[in-house]
Amino acid sequence: MIDWLAWLSKLDRSIPSAMVTLLATEGSVPRGPGTRMIVSHAGALGTIGGGNLEFQVTEQARAILSLPAGSWRIQDFPLGPFLGQCCGGRVRLLVEHIDPMRLGWIAEAVEGQVLTSRLTSSHVERFIGGILDVEAASARGDRPGPGAQFAERIGEYRRPFYLFGAGHVGQAIVRHAEKLPFRLAWFDTRPLFESIPGVMLVPERSIEQCIANAPEDAAIVILTHDHALDYRLTRTALRRRHTAFVGLIGSATKRARFLSRLAKDEVPAEAIERLTCPIGISGIVGKEPDVIAIAVLAQLLQLPRETTMPADQEHGLADAVESS
Repeated sequence: MIDWLAWLSKLDRSIPSAMVTLLATEGSVPRGPGTRMIVSHAGALGTIGGGNLEFQVTEQARAILSLPAGSWRIQDFPLGPFLGQCCGGRVRLLVEHIDPMRLGWIAEAVEGQVLTSRLTSSHVERFIGGILDVEAASARGDRPGPGAQFAERIGEYRRPFYLFGAGHVGQAIVRHAEKLPFRLAWFDTRPLFESIPGVMLVPERSIEQCIANAPEDAAIVILTHDHALDYRLTRTALRRRHTAFVGLIGSATKRARFLSRLAKDEVPAEAIERLTCPIGISGIVGKEPDVIAIAVLAQLLQLPRETTMPADQEHGLADAVESS
């Protein structure tokens, strides 16, 4: 059973407890949508990423225990001020006082099923069933209120996908990745992309820190407008000891030049061997952005699922929709 479901099923119902759920994320964040933790006055189970964010949220969770069971609130946190992250990450959380009388749905919950959570004025109503093909949740904009619904597939793993570059190919990748099992963090340095939903603008001097914040099971794909920036990001990614995938857009000539520079910069040979360039599954030769996008996404979908992944990353809220 998924950890948080096990926690709920074994909950001592005489002890007031709260549940924190990551509804949506944006940019570089320590945990993905669907991550949960259970909080009581005595302690906590699980983590949403640690640090000041978790401290603040734990305080919010304990505060809601003074309200009637079923009470909930939505909280937004920009991670920069809390965690010192320069990549502009944001999280949107649901904090609720668990109502022990409304946990009957757990008996029907098994991995692979869809779980729907609906906000009412007095509690969070949950049931097994619903659809996932709805508008993706956002960490920005108006906070969801009564009537909002969130659907997730129990146990679904969504690979962290760190994409650098918001040009034509980057936009095509994001467009086709919308309903695939990825948790996207999308970055660029150019103000002209500020209006594109989902793009996090990061100063060029600090964009490499975004890679440092990536989870070990992340896929990193680099396709910026500038070869020098591509190189910096590639070098940083390859120097990480654990990354599921490091991909760089480019020709065989670009690959050869980068490999030579990486060797001169004393990047270990075994690390250099992990570079995938050109990107995309073999046999697809089209240069159109949509063709490249589909080839790259197909390549990422072939990656093996990490077996060392933290348990609280093995599930994710897939989607959210406002309804009346």
